[in-house]
Amino acid sequence: MLLVGGSLELRDRCAETVGAVKAAASVPVVIFPGNSRFVVEGADAVLFLSLVSGRNPQFLIGEHVLAAPMLKRLGVEAIPTAYMLVESGRATSVEFMSATRPLPRAKPDIAMAHALAAQYLGMKIAFFDAGSGADDHVPEELVAAVAGYVDIPVMVGGGIRAPESAARLVASGARLVVTGDVVERSSDPGIMRAFAEAVHQAT
Repeated sequence: MLLVGGSLELRDRCAETVGAVKAAASVPVVIFPGNSRFVVEGADAVLFLSLVSGRNPQFLIGEHVLAAPMLKRLGVEAIPTAYMLVESGRATSVEFMSATRPLPRAKPDIAMAHALAAQYLGMKIAFFDAGSGADDHVPEELVAAVAGYVDIPVMVGGGIRAPESAARLVASGARLVVTGDVVERSSDPGIMRAFAEAVHQAT
């Protein structure tokens, strides 16, 4: 799938971007929202993210109440997703914008408990994110611990700069791997294919 979104919407062009990507792509286009203002017409689905690693009610339920009527009106599928920040070596945009602390990267038991709570709350994906531009991606040991503990798919993003890193995360138990900055900034037109091939070979 292709994700459209981020922490900030400065130009109010999410709908335009979704339309352009949909016109060019043959895979699902899914909104990765920083807040309820990212909910626009035309997307195949939205990751209905609840920031369960934080304790800020705005991102646990507040933005969801604002977004839900829009999703219903637009007929966009909502995918209930537990969103969990993980320490990455620097303060990321999502950490700053959400005013929440990330989970400690060396404490997989804390990540396991959060993911299991999310599963019991009915969420469909456990998304661990080191954040855009992170120094380090989510540790493979953390991914393996969570994947072996919960029944829902584990999704991982942030700081994944090489296809080999993505492959190791998949081998550790990640079902979905998110790449953003490395693809956006690369001059290599084959970078997306390299990541896709590495991920599929690791499954």
